[in-house]
Amino acid sequence: MSHQENHDAPEFARKFVNLADERLGAEAIFATDDFFADKQRMLQTADAVFYPDRYDDHGKWMDGWESRRKRVEGHDYCVVRLATSGRIYGVDIDTSHFTGNFPPAGSLEGCYCPNGDPADDAKWDEIVAPMGLGASAHHYADVTSDAIYTHVRLHIYPDGGVARLRVYGRPNRDWTEMATKGEQVDLAAMINGGVVVGWSDAHYGNPNAILAPGRGVNMGDGWETRRRREPGNEWLIIELGHPGEIEKIIVDTCHFKGNYPDRVSIQGAYVDGEKDKSLRARSMFWSTILPESKMQADHIHEFDAASLTVNGPVTHLRVNSIPDGGISRLRILGKPTTK
Repeated sequence: MSHQENHDAPEFARKFVNLADERLGAEAIFATDDFFADKQRMLQTADAVFYPDRYDDHGKWMDGWESRRKRVEGHDYCVVRLATSGRIYGVDIDTSHFTGNFPPAGSLEGCYCPNGDPADDAKWDEIVAPMGLGASAHHYADVTSDAIYTHVRLHIYPDGGVARLRVYGRPNRDWTEMATKGEQVDLAAMINGGVVVGWSDAHYGNPNAILAPGRGVNMGDGWETRRRREPGNEWLIIELGHPGEIEKIIVDTCHFKGNYPDRVSIQGAYVDGEKDKSLRARSMFWSTILPESKMQADHIHEFDAASLTVNGPVTHLRVNSIPDGGISRLRILGKPTTK
């Protein structure tokens, strides 16, 4: 999702993790038909693109899932195994670049099947009722069910193409068990429910990329700001997947060579109650967890307990990029707490 779209999208698209993200392990496991464009393309992380002159053996190459024109009764659907089980708060059925071949309508069902993929007799719940779809547009819908799902089924009526399916939710993690075991986990990882909830600037990339798995694939796969031309520094705020005690922080500037931050510092707080309205202002006064530390180009910087000034569990972090620049990945390793 581009920086501009982020402001137009509903709150759930900014606040929750896309459980249908291929990068996290989501997989399109069945489609009634994907003659024109492979179903898995619909789950790609990057925004859909359009190549005017690109064709393959089946016809026009499209970035998404596209079925052939239906000449019989019925409609097409696609089953997606989510990256992890979770509570779904909203979806985006995106028909970007599908102008004469989008489905006129679509709907979504959810299924809880933790021990494999749904059989023919599996129970599916309708979580998004049939809704009209238009040409080359994002179609957002709230999901009110508080059930946990492992799979979704996208129905399109009767046929056509969908560029991207985003399923925004909160991963269902057994934090109690993790806390009991006392194992170190990445409290900020996307797959664990970590999400970036605010930032000063994200001119060149999606800030949430810093919580994605693996290392950045290129300079575009990370959080990079414009060149700052006034006093101060750039920053972003992360809501951890669960409150925790931080034991180690890893800042990775992979691929950022002439544009990495000169220094990085991290502040943190345990935020109760209403979180969103005043986070920006309050974050300026949060306690320092990682004092200003020099960065290097294209490098993994590890800070263990000796480098950190941690006092108790935190729920939110403010990452300061001083004065500006790009960070590829951030890992916040620690133990979940039950406060």
